[in-house]
Amino acid sequence: MTTTSPVPVQVATGARRMPYGALIALMLMSFLLVTAEFLPNGVLTEMAAGLGVTPGQAGQTVTVTALVGLVVAPTVGLIFPRLDRRTLLVVMALAAGASGVLAAIAPNLVLVLLARFLLGAAISAFWAMSITVAAHVAGPERVGRAVMFTSAGMSLATVAGVPLGVVLSELVDWRATFLIIGVATALLAIPLRVSLPSVPATQAASIRILVDTVRRRGVGLGLAGHVLIVLGHFLAYTYIRLALERTPDVDAGIVVVLLALFGAGGLIGNIVIGLVIDRSLAFFGVFAPVAMAVAVIGVLLLPGAVVAIGAAVFVWGMFFASWLIIVNAWVGHRMPDRLEAGGSLVVVGFQGAIVLAAGFGGILVDSLGVEANYVIGIVLLLVGAALFGASNRASSRADVGER
Repeated sequence: MTTTSPVPVQVATGARRMPYGALIALMLMSFLLVTAEFLPNGVLTEMAAGLGVTPGQAGQTVTVTALVGLVVAPTVGLIFPRLDRRTLLVVMALAAGASGVLAAIAPNLVLVLLARFLLGAAISAFWAMSITVAAHVAGPERVGRAVMFTSAGMSLATVAGVPLGVVLSELVDWRATFLIIGVATALLAIPLRVSLPSVPATQAASIRILVDTVRRRGVGLGLAGHVLIVLGHFLAYTYIRLALERTPDVDAGIVVVLLALFGAGGLIGNIVIGLVIDRSLAFFGVFAPVAMAVAVIGVLLLPGAVVAIGAAVFVWGMFFASWLIIVNAWVGHRMPDRLEAGGSLVVVGFQGAIVLAAGFGGILVDSLGVEANYVIGIVLLLVGAALFGASNRASSRADVGER
């Protein structure tokens, strides 16, 4: 029976070497899942034509993955309360692989959406469990460095994954592209099974445990800050092309270069911040969203300076890509006995912010222009930074009180 009393997570301890094989397998899974998630973005025209639907309808294949995440992330631990988490990740790799294969052979949009439902479940389960698995294989004192690998996979997908899908679709077609990514993800189940140690299930993340976790000192503030930071980012980033095209000299080619700079900044940020986050969590928890806000201000206020915009986009990418490292390290350090619950709450907040940004941001752009999105995004990033900083101070006071 599920209880709400703390159950310590059994994690690897001792001064041993980092298990790079297992962490690289997790990074590859992150890379393939995020590549598959945003694959329709790069093949939308061909996909819509092949299915006989409009591009807007085909674009719902991306939306459905985020919506599924809102349901799966907080319930996956409850659905599989005793299943070894290594086995769960292996099953999710197979499910994501099946999603790609089904999307490749689906004759209509309805079946493609059902296939993408599988993918959304796999993505949410992976991110909800990744902190637990990372803490187990690397040790609680190095959870930030371990999470760096999964976050790096996501950043690599933004730089190379989606463009890779576009290249594949040009060489073959969109259906074969889905098939290739799906088969590659399914095959990843083998190295995941071989390289990861057994990771026993901890507490099932029931609604009662989730609520109890949020009520801990500083946790609610931190999660609120996390949601506002992600929402502020996506309000601006979702419409970054419109913002960049305010500069007269910026054409489609320069937009591609600027977006590549965003991804390159993300890769560097993952490495640099991932190496030091376990010792600098409180600092980067505030500095990263403030740096993002400054970068967004630069994109908004420097429409005539392409080089300056490039620098701002690079900084923006560097600190947003590292945000998952920061917030996951925060979970690992602040609630080590509730890793699955904390991971689920982080994913719910992330996916919910994406859905809000897509809907609310579209209304703002159509009614007030892209500048309104950027101004509100900047405010949300700064407020989120303040809340996240306050959560760390509240948690520190609670730790002192307990001692």
